[in-house]
Amino acid sequence: MKKLIEGSMAVAESVKRCRPNVVAAYPITPQTHIVENLAQMVADGELKAEFVNTESEFGAASVVLGASAAGARAYSTTTSQGLLLMAEVLYNIAGMRLPVVITCANRAISAPINIWNDHSDAMVIRDSGIIMLFAEDAQELFDMHPQAFKIAENPDIMLPFMVNMDGFILTHAFESVELSDQKLFDEFLPKFNPALKLDPANPITMGTLAEPKWYMETRYKLHETQQEALPLIQKTAEEFKAKFGRWYGGLIDTYRLDDAEIGFVAMGSLIGTLKEVVDDLRAKGEKVGVLKIRSYRPFPKKEILDVCKGLKQLVVFDKSFSYGWGSILQNEMRNCFYGSKHNPMISGFVVGLGGRDIPPSSIIKAYQQTKGKEILDEFVDVNWELVGVRR
Repeated sequence: MKKLIEGSMAVAESVKRCRPNVVAAYPITPQTHIVENLAQMVADGELKAEFVNTESEFGAASVVLGASAAGARAYSTTTSQGLLLMAEVLYNIAGMRLPVVITCANRAISAPINIWNDHSDAMVIRDSGIIMLFAEDAQELFDMHPQAFKIAENPDIMLPFMVNMDGFILTHAFESVELSDQKLFDEFLPKFNPALKLDPANPITMGTLAEPKWYMETRYKLHETQQEALPLIQKTAEEFKAKFGRWYGGLIDTYRLDDAEIGFVAMGSLIGTLKEVVDDLRAKGEKVGVLKIRSYRPFPKKEILDVCKGLKQLVVFDKSFSYGWGSILQNEMRNCFYGSKHNPMISGFVVGLGGRDIPPSSIIKAYQQTKGKEILDEFVDVNWELVGVRR
């Protein structure tokens, strides 16, 4: 059934069909509508789950940690300062190998206070061990959540999973979404049946002290499992396509990149704008295309190298920045090509911080600026003014 629906409602409808046993969250803009809808579904009997409205995001993360450790399918959602407040517990969830699924409505971080979209919040926990995917639109959000639970709960993975959606741009915008029925979800996503869980009848200990001679092995295992998740993310996307008939790429996706000379690179909702720009430039004879990074952690280096072999240049548009170092996604892309036989020029632009508009005209101006040269870490306004010289 197709329905014109808000992005947050699409997430709630998808999570409901995934049949979580426990939902715990604290409402925070622009995530609020997700938990409002889930709370209503539980109250109306549409979702048979324990809904816990906690006193803080730290509490919400703690509740889903405990629920998952006890063998429940657990879900939470947050954004911005809330994600930062969860951070201590999220590292524990990853280290304890608990397959909690969290939706992050990406939003800028204070101070100054800003409630609009960028990817700064997600970048704070990129090294926690959590699997992180970024959605392009509401339909992909609806379809990404059953994939998230299936990947996270795989016995060989057992890691938390964060679905990222651009705040307001996706959370509050209405789109036409195919709301697949419960039967398909049940056929695609098996019941959660962990091999280990907290049970008084069979006592075990989780999250114990690790002495120096063991701690390093646990960190290495997190990295190793992230690498093992790469083919599983791809396989799960293919299984989803076979069952539901919809495809967004597994680890990455491309648009008109096969014969391109220059590729635009981004994550999240900006991909839609880049596709429009590519169509306009193609009509003028320009050989451009789009590389969509869908899986940010684990980062799909091999797949990126494979699709970029014929490109002369990459132009990266990043909604986050590592202060004192540089554009985060641009530097991730640069690392992919270190030591590679093929080394395209890589330019990077920091755009959209704090929700600043990114119109097609800005993308086109960036493209024009990069012809034949590399531009690094440039903060640009919608009118192509350098942010650094604004007074």
